[in-house]
Amino acid sequence: MRFTSSAGRLLAAGAVAVALLAGSGAAAAAAAAPVQPSAVSAGSYARLHPLVDLAARRLATADLVAAAKYGTSSPIDDPAREQQVLDDVARQARELGADPEATVRIFRDQIEASKVVQRELHRRWDADPSQAPGPDERPDLAEVRKEINRVNGELVRGIADSPAARAARSCRGLVTVAGVRVRHERQLDLLHSVALGRALPSVCAG
Repeated sequence: MRFTSSAGRLLAAGAVAVALLAGSGAAAAAAAAPVQPSAVSAGSYARLHPLVDLAARRLATADLVAAAKYGTSSPIDDPAREQQVLDDVARQARELGADPEATVRIFRDQIEASKVVQRELHRRWDADPSQAPGPDERPDLAEVRKEINRVNGELVRGIADSPAARAARSCRGLVTVAGVRVRHERQLDLLHSVALGRALPSVCAG
């Protein structure tokens, strides 16, 4: 995967990166016939599917973050930046009347999922430098983070709008169904499918 130095093009690419990823045979087979939620669970599913989709959208930016950091002194693990994100989403949750602790738990998983993608891409680029972004092809990390912040805001609002669905006994099953559908809809490859699974454990309250 190659990256352009244009910030505008990079952010546009980030917004559609998940949709452009080639689906692996295993992921495609698993998502070939997505399960339909029952009519009884349809209301909860309508709240949960957007959360899963937003997690996938956020993962699309992990490719850009990996490229921005590759070959630089910027580490994949960045506790100061991670705490800044968690503090910001907790503040947004309080402003929306949502549970800040639940919001922070969900976002910890988003951060760890992003690092799954970043670590694997760095490993691949180390193994095959011809595929790695060059110094003049790295995205502007500050610009990429603006896109991440936009997705974060949408995800916080989705969390605030779904407390009953996330507390329901059916939540984990519906999140699993939503995960299969999102992988199918966005044609996620194996790496991003695995990372999406890492992003979702804290969505359900129970």
